Amino acid sequence: MNKKALLALCIAVLIPAFCYLWLKQASDKAVIMPRHFLMDTVIESIKDGKQISDTIWHKTANITLANQLGDTVSLYDKPGKIIVIDYIFTHCRSICPILTRNMAKLQHSFILGGDTRNKVDTTVVQFVSFTIDAKRDTVKALKDYADRFGVNHDNWWMLTGDDKKIAKFAFEELKVDKFNETPVDSDFVHTNLFVLLDKDYIVRGYYNGLDTLEVSKLARDIGILMLEKDKKKKSELFLEIINLKWLWLIIVLLVTFFVIYMTKRQKLNG
Repeated sequence: MNKKALLALCIAVLIPAFCYLWLKQASDKAVIMPRHFLMDTVIESIKDGKQISDTIWHKTANITLANQLGDTVSLYDKPGKIIVIDYIFTHCRSICPILTRNMAKLQHSFILGGDTRNKVDTTVVQFVSFTIDAKRDTVKALKDYADRFGVNHDNWWMLTGDDKKIAKFAFEELKVDKFNETPVDSDFVHTNLFVLLDKDYIVRGYYNGLDTLEVSKLARDIGILMLEKDKKKKSELFLEIINLKWLWLIIVLLVTFFVIYMTKRQKLNG
């Protein structure tokens, strides 16, 4: 085999390999979606002779309570929105004011657009604060509390109602006791967590609402979740393109074609 033929063979092998390495590096830098947390079940099925596992993630149940304006509202009243949830009570003098201030900053940053890399229209995010002392936190008390922190009532509900109903929602639907750093009293849900729900009401993150870095991560994750459906479609196509089996098949076909071509050419020249 002459030098030109050897060079062409090397190119035929190296180009696909280079493309694979480039695509792999790009995929390593791809945006990581917030993970799912609460699994309901795994469904096993057979497709084309292969066993397939499909995870069913827990969809947070609906809940209906009164907000700080006296309106009866439900979690499902805001379809298509990303939801951020926390638990407070108005006469709290420890973590609650900090949680509310951080939530207010988060809400305010979205209204202004915030970081241009994470620009989010305020209409796509719904903030929800459940009181854990509904007996004292009346509608008026929550309205006064919200006004004190400059809350925008349009997309931040402070909810009051039955204490047991609120606690049940926290433990059975959001599982805050499993992800809180310290034990949570089943009768008094005093947690520092912000809980993130996606557009399908599925939990996608737990964040320490007292930690500014965690709150920043929450803001970033909200922006990412807005694009989740498009990203998912793109990622599936991308993974199909860079699948190693297809890469090596292309290399084999190129090398085989090249060898056949060179063999025929040598016979014609001979």
